[in-house]
Amino acid sequence: MMALTKRLFLALTLMAFCVASAQAGPEEDLQQYVDKNTQRLVDKLNEERGLYERDPEAFYKNMDEALEGFVDFRRIAARVMGRYARQTTIEQRNEFVAKFKRSLFDSYAQALVSADDFQIKVNDATINPRNDNRASVAMEVITAGGNRHAVTYSMYRKNDSNWMMENVIVEGVNIGLSFRDRFSQEMEANRGQVQAVIDGWGDAVKSLNLEDEVNNS
Repeated sequence: MMALTKRLFLALTLMAFCVASAQAGPEEDLQQYVDKNTQRLVDKLNEERGLYERDPEAFYKNMDEALEGFVDFRRIAARVMGRYARQTTIEQRNEFVAKFKRSLFDSYAQALVSADDFQIKVNDATINPRNDNRASVAMEVITAGGNRHAVTYSMYRKNDSNWMMENVIVEGVNIGLSFRDRFSQEMEANRGQVQAVIDGWGDAVKSLNLEDEVNNS
């Protein structure tokens, strides 16, 4: 895989977590809906390119409002915390959700400053034949230089409600698992002090070199 900048790579990860929900329907409808919302989201975030530098708080607010009701950040954050979530208070879990979102928003915003143009092509959607509340959506990220990178979105719906994003796999690397492994490493490094891990999560994400993991996969 040709090198992407670390910031751009994390930006693509953010977009994977930020796909809008899709109405229940057959696979073709799911594919078309994800494609429509993916392109809309890319356009929206590119419109915010200059806002982050001028007013970061306004950028965070706009992103949060745009994604509220579509991305289950609480579910994603709980999976990242894994078994350690049982050690936290409600207040700590709420704080980690906020820090987790902000770290992803930061990664994308910083990437916009120097990222080359890219496209996202949604290829197909597959609903799990053993569980019709689970699905995967295969796509490609195509860089300005013509390089193609395989991405798979894992999606779910709860009680036959709307489809939601729950994970992403890039070139075979499970991004959600990578974040969870990082949280576990930080817990060990901080001798089980979960508040210390929450406080330092932004720095932990910055030091997580997902690009190397993908290059070595």
